[in-house]
Amino acid sequence: MTKRSIPVLLCLLALFVFLGAAAQKGDIVKKQILTDKAPKASGPISQGIAAGGFVFCSGQLPVDPATGKIVPGTIEDQTRQVLKNLSAVLEAGGSSLDNVVKCTVLMTDLTEFTAMNKVYAEFFKAPCPARATFQVGALAAGAKIEIECIAIKT
Repeated sequence: MTKRSIPVLLCLLALFVFLGAAAQKGDIVKKQILTDKAPKASGPISQGIAAGGFVFCSGQLPVDPATGKIVPGTIEDQTRQVLKNLSAVLEAGGSSLDNVVKCTVLMTDLTEFTAMNKVYAEFFKAPCPARATFQVGALAAGAKIEIECIAIKT
């Protein structure tokens, strides 16, 4: 953890405390987001949830929604598909990539970070969202990348 990540984590903590308090009072309605323009959620998860003026997107893999299969190819190809999938979920939830405030990126090989980051920059313009990137041992279906995000609902 760096000194720069501490304010982001504190803001997220405050957000979750606020959402929790509002949800207990019944002020926040939780709405499931469903779209056929992104891969179907498998298991007991949603593609996304809209709640409290935010859209929370589940981690997206580089799955082509038309085929249900992982997009083969480079980290650039897979990153592009993941971000298209996130965009579809966000749009179905009343938001967009322009309103993303936080992303978490999971990669199986951080030596590909620069290549991933180049594609990521094509989708996010300044001010870019806060982001954390982690290397993991493996991802579902042999994917190289997974990204989840939180966005402001418009």
